[in-house]
Amino acid sequence: MDPSRIPAEFPAPSFRGAQEQALADIRDAFAAGNRVVLVRAPTGSGKSLLARAIMGAAETAGEAAPSEATGAYYTTPQVSQIDDVEADDLLDDLAVIRGKSNYDCVLPGEHDTPVNRAPCARQQGFDCSIRHRCPYFSDRAIASGNRFAAQTLAYFMRTAGSEVFRKRDAVVIDEAHGLAEWAEMYATIEISPDRVPVWDDVGVPDVAADAGPEEDAVDRTARFVETLRDVAIRAKDELVGRPELDREEVARRDRLQELISELGWFLEDYRDIESPTSWVVDQPGGEGSALDIKPLDPARYLRHTVWDRGNRFALLSATILSKEAFCRGVGLDPADVALVDVEHTFPLANRPLYDVTQGSMTYENRDETVPKIARLIVRLMAEHPDEKGLIHAHSYDIAERITERLGEFGVAARVRRHDRQNRDAELEAWKASADPEVFVSVKMEEALDLKGDLCRWQVVCKAPYRNTNDSRVARRLADGQWAWYHRTALRTVIQACGRVVRAPDDYGATYLADDSLLDLFDRAAADTPSWFRDQVDAMTTPSLPAFDPDAALAGIDASAANGARSGRRRRRRSGGSRGSDRSSPADGDSSVGDGDATADSGTTDDESVRTRSERDAERRQNHPLSDVWGDG
Repeated sequence: MDPSRIPAEFPAPSFRGAQEQALADIRDAFAAGNRVVLVRAPTGSGKSLLARAIMGAAETAGEAAPSEATGAYYTTPQVSQIDDVEADDLLDDLAVIRGKSNYDCVLPGEHDTPVNRAPCARQQGFDCSIRHRCPYFSDRAIASGNRFAAQTLAYFMRTAGSEVFRKRDAVVIDEAHGLAEWAEMYATIEISPDRVPVWDDVGVPDVAADAGPEEDAVDRTARFVETLRDVAIRAKDELVGRPELDREEVARRDRLQELISELGWFLEDYRDIESPTSWVVDQPGGEGSALDIKPLDPARYLRHTVWDRGNRFALLSATILSKEAFCRGVGLDPADVALVDVEHTFPLANRPLYDVTQGSMTYENRDETVPKIARLIVRLMAEHPDEKGLIHAHSYDIAERITERLGEFGVAARVRRHDRQNRDAELEAWKASADPEVFVSVKMEEALDLKGDLCRWQVVCKAPYRNTNDSRVARRLADGQWAWYHRTALRTVIQACGRVVRAPDDYGATYLADDSLLDLFDRAAADTPSWFRDQVDAMTTPSLPAFDPDAALAGIDASAANGARSGRRRRRRSGGSRGSDRSSPADGDSSVGDGDATADSGTTDDESVRTRSERDAERRQNHPLSDVWGDG
C-alpha cells in the first residue's frame, strides 16, 4: 500500500467540508505503520468517497510480486450502502457482487429462478452452455478480477477462504461501528424447526435441566450438537448422492450444508481451551423447543472472516465512540490501531435537538407514555404542515400503538407505516411521495439518506437500549459492562440524528420524546463525540402549536373532522385499560407537555383513520391490472 497516493485518489472533482484534511490525516496514519486506521467521520461527511481514496492506495498488479496481495475490497453491513455505491457515478470503478439469490437464471424456462436454485444447483454435473452470460457468475468474474470489489459484509465473510475472493492489499469497511455485533449475529446458530431440516429426526433436550453434574447448559448443548451434526451429515449425503433435485430439495441440501458448517464451527471453538470466545445458550421453551447458541466477543470468528483478508484496513463510521472498547470487541490491539477524527462542518443551527420528552418508555410505563407521544406527533405535524417527518418507533409494538392512536386522532391520512414484509416498498413509497407524509418506522436509524426535502423532522420515541432478555446482554451486564450498554444505545441515537441532515446547507430537527434519552446523555457523556455533545448542550424545549388534528392535515387534501376522537376500536392489551390513557387538560396550552385528551370510544373506519399504506394497498387490489401486479 502506498499511503501517499490517498489524497490524489479522491474521486470527486473538489473537496467538501473537512475531506481534504481527513485524507491527509488518514495518509499520515497509514504512513506511520498502522495496519488499521479507524476513521470517525460524522454522518454526511462523504465516507464512501474517503473509502474510495483509501482503496486507491492499494498495490496494483503491475507494482506487486505475483505472490503479493493487490487491489482492495469495499464492504459494509448495509445492503442500502452497496446500492448507493452501485448508483454513484463517482464510484463506477468499484465492481459490485451480491449473493446468488439476488440474480435470476437466464436459461429458457428458468427466468424466475434465482441462481442458487437454478439447474446448475439442482443437477449433478450440469454443464451450463451459457454460463458466460449468467448474471451472477459474470458479476463474480468481473469483481474478482477488478482492482476494486464491493460487497456486503455478509457476502465478504461467507467467502472467507474462497479461491475466487482471495486476500487483498487493502480492505475498507464502511459503517464499521457495529462490526462486533454483526459478527455475533452471523456466528449465532439458530436451532429451530424452520432452520433445521432434520428437526423431526432428533430429540431436543432441555439443555439447562438435562446437564450432567459436571456440566452447564453450554456443555450439554455441545453434546446435543454432536448428535445433530451427525444426523445432518447423513441427510445431506443422501441428497448429494441423487442425480437431480427439485428446488425444495436444493434448498434443503444447502441449508444442511450451512448447518453442518455452523455446528462444526461451534464445536471447534468450544473445544479450543485457548479461544477467547464465550458461548451462551437461550432456550426459553425448554425440552423440545428451539434454542440459540450465541457467541460473546467472537474475535476468533472475525480473525478468519475479516482480519486475514487484507494487509491494511480502514474502518469508517460516525459512531466508533471508544477506540479501546471497539478494539477489544473486534479482536484488535489498540496499540496497532490509529484513530482519525474528522471535523463536523455542518452548522449547529441546522441540526437542532429538541427536548419534547413525555415520560418513560420502559415497558411498564409504555401504556401511559405512548398516547402522549402520539398526541405530541399530532402537534409536530401541525408545526411542520408541509414537511415530511420520520418517527423512530424502536419496535413494531410501539409503531402499531402510535399508528392506532394517530388514526383515532383522525390524522392517519398523512401517516405511512411498514411491517416486516413490506419495509423497503413502503420506505420507497414514502420517499417518492410529493405529500408531507409522516413515516412510522422501525430500525431505520442507520444507512438511510434523507437529504433535502425527503425529510425535515424526526422523532426518537425510545432510548434504544439493547434487550436485557437477550442472554448476551444479560451476561455482559452481569459482568458489569454498563458502559457498553449505554454506549451502544448512544451510538444508535447519534446514527438516528444523522438521517435528516446530509450536507452543510441541509437542515432538519430531531425531537426526543423519551425521558430516558436525557439520562442516557448523562451516563454516556465520556463516550460522546464533541460535535454531538454540542448538539446536546444546545438542546431546547420548543413552543409547539396546540393539539389540532385539522392543523396537522393542513398540508394535504384531507380533514380530521370525522376522525378526531372517533377512531377504529383498539384491541385490548394486558397491563393497561383503554380508559387509563385519558385526562382532560385544556387543548389551548402551547407548551410541549400538555395532557392526553383522547376519547377512545368510537368504531368509525372512515378515510380519516386509514393510513397511506392501507389506502395504497386497497388501490392496488382494486386496480384493473391487480392480477398482473400480483396484488389481487
